[in-house]
Amino acid sequence: MSEHISYSPTEGISYSPSEEIYWDDKALAGEVDRTFEICHGCRMCFKYCDSFPLLFSFIDERHDGDVRKISEEETEQVMDACFQCKLCEVQCPYTVRENHEFMLDFPKLVHRYKAQRTLKQGVTFRDKILGDPDKTGKLIRRTSGIADALNQKSRIHRRFLELLIGVHRDKKLPRYPKETFSSWAESKNLISKPSEGEVVIFQTCYVENNEPEVGKDTVYVLEKNKVSVSCEKGLECCGMPAWESGDLKSMRKFASRNLDILEPHVKAGKKVLAINPTCSMMLKQEYPELVSHEDKDRALALSESIADPSEYLWSIRKEARFNTEFASSPEKVSYHTPCHLRAQSIGFKARDLLRKIPGVKVETTMECCGHDGTYAMKTEGFEASVRIGKKSFDSMTESSAEIWATDCPLASMQFEQHAAKKAMHPMSILAKAYDKSGFSKSVEDLEERENSDV
Repeated sequence: MSEHISYSPTEGISYSPSEEIYWDDKALAGEVDRTFEICHGCRMCFKYCDSFPLLFSFIDERHDGDVRKISEEETEQVMDACFQCKLCEVQCPYTVRENHEFMLDFPKLVHRYKAQRTLKQGVTFRDKILGDPDKTGKLIRRTSGIADALNQKSRIHRRFLELLIGVHRDKKLPRYPKETFSSWAESKNLISKPSEGEVVIFQTCYVENNEPEVGKDTVYVLEKNKVSVSCEKGLECCGMPAWESGDLKSMRKFASRNLDILEPHVKAGKKVLAINPTCSMMLKQEYPELVSHEDKDRALALSESIADPSEYLWSIRKEARFNTEFASSPEKVSYHTPCHLRAQSIGFKARDLLRKIPGVKVETTMECCGHDGTYAMKTEGFEASVRIGKKSFDSMTESSAEIWATDCPLASMQFEQHAAKKAMHPMSILAKAYDKSGFSKSVEDLEERENSDV
């Protein structure tokens, strides 16, 4: 009979790449066995990604309950099925976050596994492309819209992309407008000295390259609330797409560049507002543990200054400048909570802000959309992402709301493709609500209706 696997952390536990033991493959193997054993006994996370159903099927159907018999190939399948939604870590009662003695963090264990694999095997061509969204954006814009058009309309081109880099031919890809967010901000004289302004925008690579309108709406809403806003040029991707594949070198390069630009703003006492929850999570929670030793102190300082735009607006709701002079209302909104927002445990401030609009009723969906970074783009992840996201698609559809909302642009793209409705960013909804012609119902009419009902 096999010796019982202790649930207590092994001597090889590590979630920080800065620790030497992190890179020890035998130490990792011990932690993998321990984690698999605990998950096997708990099974709370069966409903999230495919990692856990795969793990449980291997244990039950192939290995008679003995996790030690799981092969290297099977372990790789379990690890590659994780797309870092973080929901298992949010729900798990045995985590570092909960100060539990087992000190589990399944997503970080997966990252450790992929980091070791990448160190041995190198970064694949696909991961180099998908791991650097800003470089991809620059290359696409240099084609004067041709590559963008081919991505959207050419089946032959999409088959070629699938063969070349493994991006599924049917996956809806983001658009690349000519004007980036930072070029717009510069034209509006928003690129200011670090000493100027109350907040600085971390626009994220998606807003910078694909949906600058969300950034513009964010600036507009902040300024409507008398928040002095500054912006920056040259900010890089937060590094999550690179880190998804275990590419620590690229992730640290992006982080160091961002720290160079943002450090003066942090030292000036400003808040850094990251528009995408994935990026705010990276800058707030992941940077302090992932960056190089030389960048540690300033990553810690940055982490304390990071906020979501809605979180920041909510923090000033009791101040005189907080602007509730909305002119139109969407009335009913179906709001999707991004997984990486939940991972930050800051509540759903965007939902709460939307309720400040007269007449608005918000219904909330807390299911994962299944997109999760680059996972839904890949040939092996596309169909699984649709299956995993179906609960969120159905929940949003069942609400019968005219307006859908989510803080996550990738969730919005997922809804547009698989539920036939694009979700708006909460900042864009607020921006429209300040405009009398923004939504079909004017606040004035709603107030008259309420008065007549009384």
